[in-house]
Amino acid sequence: MSESTILNNENMVTSKTSVSVLFAGDSGDGMQLTGTQFANTVAVYGSDLNTFPNFPSEIRAPAGTIAGVSGFQLQFGSKAVYTPGAKFDVMVAMNAAALKANLNNLHHGGIILANTDGFDEKNLKLAGYGEDNNPLEDGTVKDYTVFEIPVVSLTRKALADTGLSTKNIDRCKNMFVLGTLYWLYSLPIETTIETLRTKFKKKADVAEANIMAVKAGYNFGDETEMFSQHGRYEVDPATQKPGHYRRVTGNEASALALGAAAKKAGIQLFLGSYPITPASEILQELSKMKKWGVKTFQAEDEIAGVLTSIGASYGGALAATNTAGPGLALKSEALGLAVILEVPLVVVNVQRGGPSTGLPTKPEQSDLFISMFGRHGDAPLPVIAATSPVDCFYATYQAAKIAVEYMAPVICLTDGYLGLSSEPMLIPAPKDLADITPKYVKERKPEDPPYLPYKRDEKGVREWAIPGTKGLEHRIGGLEKSHETGTVSHVPENHELMTKLRAEKIERVIDLVPDQTIDNGNEEGDLLVLGWGSTYGAIKIAVEQAIEGGCNVSHAHVRYLNPLPENLGDILGKFKKVLMPENNNGQLIHIIRDKYQIEPIGFSKVQGLPFNEMEIEAKITDILKEL
Repeated sequence: MSESTILNNENMVTSKTSVSVLFAGDSGDGMQLTGTQFANTVAVYGSDLNTFPNFPSEIRAPAGTIAGVSGFQLQFGSKAVYTPGAKFDVMVAMNAAALKANLNNLHHGGIILANTDGFDEKNLKLAGYGEDNNPLEDGTVKDYTVFEIPVVSLTRKALADTGLSTKNIDRCKNMFVLGTLYWLYSLPIETTIETLRTKFKKKADVAEANIMAVKAGYNFGDETEMFSQHGRYEVDPATQKPGHYRRVTGNEASALALGAAAKKAGIQLFLGSYPITPASEILQELSKMKKWGVKTFQAEDEIAGVLTSIGASYGGALAATNTAGPGLALKSEALGLAVILEVPLVVVNVQRGGPSTGLPTKPEQSDLFISMFGRHGDAPLPVIAATSPVDCFYATYQAAKIAVEYMAPVICLTDGYLGLSSEPMLIPAPKDLADITPKYVKERKPEDPPYLPYKRDEKGVREWAIPGTKGLEHRIGGLEKSHETGTVSHVPENHELMTKLRAEKIERVIDLVPDQTIDNGNEEGDLLVLGWGSTYGAIKIAVEQAIEGGCNVSHAHVRYLNPLPENLGDILGKFKKVLMPENNNGQLIHIIRDKYQIEPIGFSKVQGLPFNEMEIEAKITDILKEL
């Protein structure tokens, strides 16, 4: 938390440049909804922000236990925000387990808003403290600023006259906490009130009860003596480019990108999908776009989902499928079919912890190897990785452009951190998006020569033949086809030729791949931190802080993983050492090592958690000490 020297003594309001907040409680305490509402409010207010929802994989983990803790962390500020914060400044602890699970990540001297009703004997025992060891009383939190608030009791008093059952009143306790936070950080409550009325428009009594709870929490902050010596905070809105903004998650951004790409290309969008955590929201978002001609199909399994998309692509649609690691594994045979058919297909893979079912709700950069190599035979395809929730839009859009213009399946890698996290997005004007130009085969006239389905242009790309177009009858399927004519062929030399032609086409995607740039730091020096995907924010902040500390370190982030940027090797050669942080056990490092014959320093984190900037900065410091 950055603090300016401005202090308004009359109102006891301290100005901050950024604040990181964690809402933590039992899975049934509504922490994801609470965090989302707080994020919406600061976004409307004009702050930059970055969020990180972190919740159990179980549908309903045991209440009151460490395993059942659900958290929503966000950082908001008046300057650019790239991560939810390495540590947080404020923790809302709805019960003892929430405190125990997260206390180590609270800044020394940070603020704790503790719901004392969640620290009774039962909750203390379930959290592992023991019935007689209350951390609020035994010195555990002596180094922090603690506000003990009986949230449940106060919520019940505030809503006593609503006529709701005690059970339903207790469900409003998260809104009481939200109101208190709004007061503490000088934020308006109107955005949340409007959202609650929309969300519960068919349950007016529930909407009004939640609104009353928000107001009660705000008034509690304003009227209680608890905060009198501490005061309030304020964070100014961020300076932003002019334009219209909206808060998006990465999954929402990917869905918007697919819709935008289809409109830009002038073709219909089809998504064949099977629900899977943490990618299902892409299907959910696109299913709301029927009025724009978007077609979605929820298949019976992952294989059916991708095969329907391949069929739609053959029929002339911009076809896509969304999935996570286990689903990508199931789709691998069908992706080989899309490769040999040479039809456009966008695969948005929202990576999660693996292998197998692994960690369904936890992020990991686990699928680079399977994306690059996980198909039968020689079946290369382009691979792109998004770097932020907003970049999920631009990466997915670019994947669609490559798929259509190179007649190939393309994998766009995001992950659970990017897919479920959010930040403000400047809505681009359609004219500012790159053109997407499908190349169709024209109807054949009697005097025209026979149609050759695998005849290629100068980029090695075959044209798109729409079924039903006169004169374009041709054979399709997974068996190897004869060069140009498309008839089934088992001729050895033809198979080798077609294998090489398909690979060369993917290599020519390099024409759309911009040169690699240095994101921060000098063009050459002691250490380059090379990242990909969702490690971007943590690396960026770590390198910025290291440079401010006098270190000769730079940051480059690879967006195009296949093919890699043409000048990447030259950049790598200008640094004494290369550090590669990855949320896996080391995947891109093997590809870089093999292609460029260098020996980077690997830095793996495989905990179902994203890197934070403190971890990477510490690693940078350790390496530079040895140079």
